[in-house]
Amino acid sequence: MTAPLPATSRSLPIALIRAREGIMAPIRDMLAETGITEQQWRVLRVLAEQGQMDTSTLANRASLLFPSLTRIASTLRDKGLITQVRDTTDRRKQLITITPEGQAIITARAPQAAQIVQDFKNKLGQNDYETLLNLLAKLAPE
Repeated sequence: MTAPLPATSRSLPIALIRAREGIMAPIRDMLAETGITEQQWRVLRVLAEQGQMDTSTLANRASLLFPSLTRIASTLRDKGLITQVRDTTDRRKQLITITPEGQAIITARAPQAAQIVQDFKNKLGQNDYETLLNLLAKLAPE
């Protein structure tokens, strides 16, 4: 006999979706005036933090499917926020770099983004915030 399903109020997938919506609302508000999407923000954030990288690594670190990154990179390139070139040692690879214009978006929004993070820390407490990140990391694919 199989165990009954938990109530939706105690369902991990549903709880994660609800939490994501609560977390993303202030980020969406912050991005509304920039003209970039949440996914584009993630790409720019990863590049600003970690520097130039190949598309496969970038897709992984920005938590995007490769086909989505291809579309997003094209849009960001058209907006002048990234550059994309072929790797000179492996012509199959594309290398992506944030431009000064892309970095300017990150820099301009950094204080507001930091305040959003601080608000979450204040709501949860520093220890619970760190514990939550650690627990979520255990559920992430390797």
